[in-house]
Amino acid sequence: MAKEHSFDISAKLDMSEMKNAVIQAQKEIDNRYDFKGIAKEIEFNQGAKTLTLVSSSDNKVEAMYDILISKMNKRGLSINSLEELKKEDSSGANRRYVYSIVDSIKADEAKQIQVEIKNLKLKIKAVNQGDEIRVTGKNIDDLQTIMKHLKSLDLKSPLVFDNFK
Repeated sequence: MAKEHSFDISAKLDMSEMKNAVIQAQKEIDNRYDFKGIAKEIEFNQGAKTLTLVSSSDNKVEAMYDILISKMNKRGLSINSLEELKKEDSSGANRRYVYSIVDSIKADEAKQIQVEIKNLKLKIKAVNQGDEIRVTGKNIDDLQTIMKHLKSLDLKSPLVFDNFK
């Protein structure tokens, strides 16, 4: 049995699952009666990590967003993965909402996570490794306590716990 146990905290997003959620949302929107005959478009740019929703009004774009969020939830993707960048008018009297896809922990949130771990006063060590935080300790129960505590926090980054050993 290992002396030290560890896990990694990151904000990775499975882009193939995101793409599948967008495809499912687009199919549902195409089949809904309230979207018949109006402009509706979801554009997922995997390279730029952006998502663009276009429709005839703010209400329609928000309905599209709700459908997309429900599809993301069903695929196990965090709703914190989308960060609104801008709302603007588009051609043809349409509205365009642009979202950034968050797939990394920002430096200030990484520091906040490390402070929260330290505040629990457990015999645990948390080390920032760029895009992820490695948490190590001798007691598995302590590591699980940290996971539970971090999930209860209101953080902007979608936390993913990997490599639990």
